[in-house]
Amino acid sequence: MNVDTYKDLLDEVGLGNNAVMITMLDNKNCENKPYQNKTLFTEESLNAYNRISDLDELLYQKAKYAIETGIIQFLKVSESEAYLIEPYFPEPRLIVLGGGHIAKPLAEFGSKAGFSVTVIDDRPSFANSERFPTAKKVICESFENCFDLISLNKSAYVVIVTRGHRHDMDCLRQVLKHNTAYVGMIGSKRRVKSVMEQMLSEGYPQEKLNKVNAPIGLEIGAVTPEEIAFSIISQVISYRRLGDITNVNTKHTKTNWPEFDHEVLMELCKEENDPKAIITIISTKGSVPRNAGAKMIVWPYGKILGSIGGGCSEGTIINDARNLLGNGGYQIKSIDMTGAIAEDEGMVCGGIMDVIIESF
Repeated sequence: MNVDTYKDLLDEVGLGNNAVMITMLDNKNCENKPYQNKTLFTEESLNAYNRISDLDELLYQKAKYAIETGIIQFLKVSESEAYLIEPYFPEPRLIVLGGGHIAKPLAEFGSKAGFSVTVIDDRPSFANSERFPTAKKVICESFENCFDLISLNKSAYVVIVTRGHRHDMDCLRQVLKHNTAYVGMIGSKRRVKSVMEQMLSEGYPQEKLNKVNAPIGLEIGAVTPEEIAFSIISQVISYRRLGDITNVNTKHTKTNWPEFDHEVLMELCKEENDPKAIITIISTKGSVPRNAGAKMIVWPYGKILGSIGGGCSEGTIINDARNLLGNGGYQIKSIDMTGAIAEDEGMVCGGIMDVIIESF
């Protein structure tokens, strides 16, 4: 069932795994199409994909490119048959251990850069939502016990900026037990050297310690808490987009981050037989209100969930979706937000979006 595929998708990204979904679209046999037309792959399972035909090989290459770059792929194999290949990445989470003077601007910059921010400190006067209004979570707990309250995985970017040397080491010991996207620790070169020597003496492998960004941040001559926060979030962004650039054995490809409409995907997991249409932005050009990957659902009786940008252009697509539900299959539409259209609707954007409408 397609709903099970979406459940599996949310499970995989919840574990911090990248995934790609391949949807087979067919206009010729849309009335008798198979109920299950979506297949989910993680990076690991994609590598084991059994390619027995030229189409399988082509789909594999497209899916591999999508999961490496974050760019949605569309493959048309005939006038009626096509494939939509969508990458899904976990929500990037910035875990800030320490709520001091650097953490405050860091949480703000992290939120603005698209991270779900969690701040942890053991002092109630520092760990509160009034001090960190942009953070998704603020946890007041000891650095020893806080790791039971968070899930560290491949979508976590961990910044250690506690108030003391001992707390930094306690946090680092815990973080190194997990496979995270990034870990950085504040401190002078002398202090960092001391910490690393201590960690080595405790049996932590040099390979693991080499992945710790310490002293933390890009070298930009930062002095103030805000400047230091800028240097840290810049380094975190570089790991998000390019991966570990210090690893010469890793292929560094700039990664796009497709939009992830969690509420829409949750709706698609529901065991319902009501017909509905899914609208997905598959490509954009210029300035547009939503990026590729954004979704909305349209029901035949007028209910909608999600948005691809609003305005009259969205209204037209919604009507197209409702008409499609009567016939089945799929359609590709282009929304032009340039020139007079954008001006008439009071939009500051001026780009073009291609969307796909599929019956579900």
